[in-house]
Amino acid sequence: MDNMAKTMNDTLIKAYKGEETSHTPVWYMRQAGRSQPEYRALKEKYSLFEITHQPELCAYVTRLPVENYGVDAAILYKDIMSPLPALGVDVEIKSGIGPVIHNPITNFQDVEKLGSINPKADVPYVLDTIRLLTEEQLDVPLIGFSGAPFTLASYMIEGGPSKNYNKTKAFMYTDSAAWFALMDKLADMVITYVEAQIEAGAKAIQIFDSWVGALNASDYRVFIKPVMTRIFSELRQHGVPLITFGVGARHLLMEWNDLPVDVIGLDWRTSITEAREIGVTKVLQGNLDPTLLLTKWETIEDRAKALIDEGIADGNHVFNLGHGVTPDIKPETLKKLTEYIHRYSKR
Repeated sequence: MDNMAKTMNDTLIKAYKGEETSHTPVWYMRQAGRSQPEYRALKEKYSLFEITHQPELCAYVTRLPVENYGVDAAILYKDIMSPLPALGVDVEIKSGIGPVIHNPITNFQDVEKLGSINPKADVPYVLDTIRLLTEEQLDVPLIGFSGAPFTLASYMIEGGPSKNYNKTKAFMYTDSAAWFALMDKLADMVITYVEAQIEAGAKAIQIFDSWVGALNASDYRVFIKPVMTRIFSELRQHGVPLITFGVGARHLLMEWNDLPVDVIGLDWRTSITEAREIGVTKVLQGNLDPTLLLTKWETIEDRAKALIDEGIADGNHVFNLGHGVTPDIKPETLKKLTEYIHRYSKR
């Protein structure tokens, strides 16, 4: 196929593998979507799920930041909730709220009722979008992703977003048999779902355990680490770089470092140097505070320069934000930052 012969910018994959790169690669969590005027125009006509169910449209949204900002990777546009309907979860993405689950998990029987995912039958549009992007449209790697069991479970038990995860943690502490059954069901889903993304063409995988920082390290070791070890061990057989990420999880960094992952994503609370001092040995990704992108350019440049310098001194580093792009960040700021990172880090 002729369009498969085009030159791939593989800087990101090299960095993930710990290899030497010509510059610091960069992509941004939530780079596709809310901050882009083209996307906001689409959202006047379609819901998130409606966009993700149309491969041509979803591919367009996914590649927009690559074309507009010049980033070194695309990340598939979808939500971590996307595979859950296949399990029988009644989920709705409500504007201004986020995911709302209409049939929350409350007991062991609810867990037993959950089904399994057959990606080719249940989410063919996700796989078709990946194939479109990787076979025809992108000259940078496509990152696939999934939510992690704890983060998915937190929505399924709370019924939606939460600030304290009280119901989730109470469920975990009160009925450990039901909890581990839920973790196993979700792990099976994550593995099957991600394997299908890799088969379709995803070149790296990020597992978002966004809210697991709500647990202390001891509880993480008992209730979460075994299932994460299983997920990453199974996915590792496919030979693509694996990334883990969560926010407010400095106390879990060494637990993550034990996992069979290639890359640890840092939020803005922990610097590269601090992560190394703690004992982290994996390739690091991150971690500019997204809020800085709402300030004047001089401040952004100063902070970005310091982060790039720290990353270069460390060896391998992928520039990202410490969490996702927010809707009020201007696209021109992301474009200017990307150009600066490439120019300043060129070596």
